[in-house]
Amino acid sequence: MNQGTRTQQGNPVSTRKEILITGFGGQGIVLAGLIVGRAASLGDRKESTLTQSYGPEARGGACSAQVIVSDTTIHYPYVRRPDYLVCMSQGGYEKYSPLLPEGGTLLLDSDLVQVEQAKFANLFAIPSTRMAEELGRKMMANIVMLGFFTAVTRALSVEAARNAVADSVPKGTEAMNIQAFNKGHDYGEAILKGRQKKAEGKKGVRA
Repeated sequence: MNQGTRTQQGNPVSTRKEILITGFGGQGIVLAGLIVGRAASLGDRKESTLTQSYGPEARGGACSAQVIVSDTTIHYPYVRRPDYLVCMSQGGYEKYSPLLPEGGTLLLDSDLVQVEQAKFANLFAIPSTRMAEELGRKMMANIVMLGFFTAVTRALSVEAARNAVADSVPKGTEAMNIQAFNKGHDYGEAILKGRQKKAEGKKGVRA
C-alpha cells in the first residue's frame, strides 16, 4: 500500500481527492467513474473507491458516480464535499452543485449545463457531447470529458488514464475512445494555456 507523501517529521500526509461525476442514464457516467478509479489504483498506485447511484430510470434518469482517490487508506467511501464536480446534465448540476465547497472545481458540458459563471472561481467547460458527435459517436462524450478532466485537474496521470480507458471500453473500440480522450485532453490543455497567458498579460499590465 502506498504510504503517501511524508513531511520532514516522517508522518504521512493524505492527498485525498473527492470526485463526483453526474449526468443522466445512458451517458456512461458510472463507466467514467470506474475509469477514474481504475486509473488511480492500477496506474498511479493509489487507493480508490467507487460508489454509484441511479434515479428511478436506468436510462434518462439521474445518476452519479462518486470516486475517492487517496495516498492513504480510505475509511469512508462516500463523497461529502467534492474537490471536483463533473456535470453532464442540468439536473445533475442542480442536485449536486450545492455540495461543491469554496475552492472546488466544476467541470461541465457547456451544451447541456447552464450556470452563472460568476458563482464559481474554478469553472471549466467543454462541449463534450458535440465533440463526441463530431468523432462519429455521441456515446463517447464521457470519454471526451475524462480527457478534459485529466488535463485540467491533474488528478490522474495521462498515461494511467489512457490505459484505463483502453482497458475499460468494449473490445474493438479502443482506438476511437483513445481518440476521444485525446480530443478532450487537448481541449483542456489549450484552456489552461490560454488562462496562463491571460494571467501573465494582467501581471504585465500591473507592472
